[in-house]
Amino acid sequence: PPALPAIECWAISYPQAVNCSWVLAPEPLLDTDFVATYRHGVWGARETGECVRTGPRSCSFGDVQMFSLTPYVVNVTAVNPLGTASGLLPFLLENVIKPDPPEDLRVSPIPGETKKLLLEWSPPGSWPFPEYFPLKYRIRYAREEDSVTKTIGPYEQTSYTLTGVRPGTLHRIQVAAKDFTDSGEFSAWSLPALGTPWTEP
Repeated sequence: PPALPAIECWAISYPQAVNCSWVLAPEPLLDTDFVATYRHGVWGARETGECVRTGPRSCSFGDVQMFSLTPYVVNVTAVNPLGTASGLLPFLLENVIKPDPPEDLRVSPIPGETKKLLLEWSPPGSWPFPEYFPLKYRIRYAREEDSVTKTIGPYEQTSYTLTGVRPGTLHRIQVAAKDFTDSGEFSAWSLPALGTPWTEP
């Protein structure tokens, strides 16, 4: 029969939805189908819902209960002519929060300031209610030719003045987001943005 699916779930749009994906190792040689369901609570839980497929090996479900101390359990069953195999992943919703990276990072010189850069960004568009569920951000930066990065933060605002940067030097900057209450984990780093401090005209 197929291998047990290894499942991973995360909530990029807390508290609206949970996304899950899975892999099989080793890969099945035969055509393999998948059935993905979830339930709130352990065995004997009343409700089982369909985890709606979002790709060949991914699904998502919504209508989740915040701050519930009852785990969600996602069940993915692989089905092929040789049999079936089911993988289970229990988790607490708040533990799988992982926002998408922040968007629209802009790096600007500050007139008259040769050692500072102004950073501004937006929360990820997939995070539904940043005003009610704030995010905090950390910043990673380096000189363009330097592989050694510095990471600072977290900060609660969506702008930051980076000080003590090397004058006249191009810097590469990224930001990452995390749920304000420290639940779950940080997002991946944003796309990098480049900027050079103001120089005397």
